[in-house]
Amino acid sequence: MPQTLKEVQLRTKGILPVQKLKLLRELGIISSDEKYPILEDQFQPNSIDLRLGEVAYRVRCSFLPENDTVHDKVEKLRMYEVPITDGAVLEQNCVYIIPLLEKLKMPRSNATIQKALFNGNEEASEVKLGSVETLSAKANPKSSTGRLDVFTRVITDYSHRFEEITPGYEGGLYLEVVPKSFSIKVKTGQRLNQLRVRHGFEVLSDQDLLRVHGSDPLLFNEEQKPVSMEKIKVNQGLFMSVHLKGKKGEIIGYKAKKHNNYIDLDHIGHYEVDEFWEPIYANQNDQLILEPEAFYIFASKERIRVPAHLACEMMAYDTGSGELRTHYAGFFDSGFGGSVEDKGARAVLEVRSHDVPFMIEDGQTMFSMQFEPNAERPDFVYGDEIESNYQGQDLKLGKHFKEP
Repeated sequence: MPQTLKEVQLRTKGILPVQKLKLLRELGIISSDEKYPILEDQFQPNSIDLRLGEVAYRVRCSFLPENDTVHDKVEKLRMYEVPITDGAVLEQNCVYIIPLLEKLKMPRSNATIQKALFNGNEEASEVKLGSVETLSAKANPKSSTGRLDVFTRVITDYSHRFEEITPGYEGGLYLEVVPKSFSIKVKTGQRLNQLRVRHGFEVLSDQDLLRVHGSDPLLFNEEQKPVSMEKIKVNQGLFMSVHLKGKKGEIIGYKAKKHNNYIDLDHIGHYEVDEFWEPIYANQNDQLILEPEAFYIFASKERIRVPAHLACEMMAYDTGSGELRTHYAGFFDSGFGGSVEDKGARAVLEVRSHDVPFMIEDGQTMFSMQFEPNAERPDFVYGDEIESNYQGQDLKLGKHFKEP
């Protein structure tokens, strides 16, 4: 007897939640190398973790394939290859391309997709998916990747943009990896990036953001009270600032040290902070001059929370306001910051000033948060239930370092 027919219609725009991502796996839209089946713990509330494959290619430079496949481009630019199944060190400031274990077969249209699945008794089970809009995808580094100053970007065949996967894409995923401050030891199966799938593309307007904040606060001040409607700043997103104020002797940031050892990504809570980081202490001026090309970790002045029906992305700094990069890892899952009673969590900023010294001051606007609705509420959210590393965080280094 056939199993029960599973038919799902995507009727609302937004980021697909975990339960729908698992359906895409059943449909073969998201798949992986046969030797490395997709694992349950790869699924996050609004995304799926992507895993490193078996080899890293050292290439001469970064690139976009445009009119070529990534494989063909790598063949033209490769210097040598490094097997990583048993682990290998990627050297600081070198460019590597690593094929990922996951693959995509994105539908070209919003027509119904279906696939017959068979169990051991060859009893047919059918899954059907229909959508109102086409499906696209976007990748981001994971939080721990950005906090190690590892620059990563997903590349796809014939693409003219990093991180973005267009409707109808069918093929492999490749990760550009450039360790900046520290060399890193990587291994097959490790997860540096995550992928979210969008049904259409819908961003909350400023008016919608204000309405949500008025009834379900998104942003809290230093006294952990909701920011008033008169003081909250929105302009194509929700603006936030940097925290540089503190008592004498209080650490308000970290600066990466140079000429240090490599970091093994398998070692969690392992490394001494002072071997890799120079603490930055609060001063009476509540300001700091950033050295060109040095890498810093700071925290936001405000605390943010992401309700279960939303997800958000930290948007790149506007270069019209200064030559800064304020983050590498910019995606916040539903549930980040907890409930209204939890009063949110600080966002961690990964900051680098380019070309010239640049002064920043406490409370200076540094970035914005762009919120997107979920197509539906995820079955679980970011937090203790899935052992999330950065829930309720203040200023916090990556998970590879011992708690100071």
